[in-house]
Amino acid sequence: MKGVVLSINISEKKSIRKKPVDSAVFVEDKGIEGDAHAEGGIRQVSLLANESIEKMRKAGLDVKAGDFAENITTEGVNLIELPIGKRIKIGDVILEVTQHGKVCHTKCNIFKTVGDCVMPREGIFCKIVKGGVIRKGQTIEVIEK
Repeated sequence: MKGVVLSINISEKKSIRKKPVDSAVFVEDKGIEGDAHAEGGIRQVSLLANESIEKMRKAGLDVKAGDFAENITTEGVNLIELPIGKRIKIGDVILEVTQHGKVCHTKCNIFKTVGDCVMPREGIFCKIVKGGVIRKGQTIEVIEK
């Protein structure tokens, strides 16, 4: 299964829309340089498929990549079907799936702004197994350990 990186998104604060950047440094076992979620743990990087964002557009919401606070907006990879432990390779960077979706205990600013949040249902989280730079437009490969 192959896909493409449509957007790389970062923010200095949590629970807000992220802004797109052309490239970012992914730090092994930590997160993305300059992103509020770069704290280690199992949710170092979040991914959301453009196909999921498109569902929200069809429902009438004016949303784009980064609006759901995802770090990487993908296309062509069925993220929610990737099992925990599966690895994703983008350039030299290797990510490992650690969590599907998340529980939102409170309605975040994203939900309040756009009226819904697809991230808890269809987003995935990964840890960075091997760091490096990821650029917009790079190929995404699902690999074995």
